Amino acid sequence: MKKDPQFDLPIARLSLKMHQFAFELGRAFFEEFDPKGEFIADGNLHAEVTLDKTERVITIDSHITGTVRLTCDRSLDEYDQPLDIENQLLVRYGDEPKELDDDVLQVTPETLTLNIAQHLYDYIGLALPMKKLHPRFQNEADDDPDAATKLIFSTRPAGENPDDEPGDPRWAALKNLN
Repeated sequence: MKKDPQFDLPIARLSLKMHQFAFELGRAFFEEFDPKGEFIADGNLHAEVTLDKTERVITIDSHITGTVRLTCDRSLDEYDQPLDIENQLLVRYGDEPKELDDDVLQVTPETLTLNIAQHLYDYIGLALPMKKLHPRFQNEADDDPDAATKLIFSTRPAGENPDDEPGDPRWAALKNLN
């Protein structure tokens, strides 16, 4: 991904106090990371970033709200998934720039700007549900506790039992062992 200067935080020029930044994350933002739109096709998100700079560490708190356009795993219909994300990133000064942990970065004192676009994208990606279900299926799953184990699609005609099929006699001998 090329670095979009819109997401650069000018950490060298900022005074030792709290600073506020706001970013709009839309289709162009997601196309920078995923040009084909396979993971997140589109979104309409607002990111509020609070940067607290001290002599030794910079604390960056992010609050991202809005919706992203996803494809349902069950029906392949597109739907809007609401998101409300809060994360914190710590930036400390050191000899060389490196990532110390998922939420801890080290930069040199000579670093002028810090691009947070990748971090915002990662926060959004981590907040997505593992199983992407259209809201009409989410409501169904909430009402029925056995919905997760229900069979949605089958290639067998209704009423046909797989145990009635004649099989390999070697497997039939193994069934008798139980």
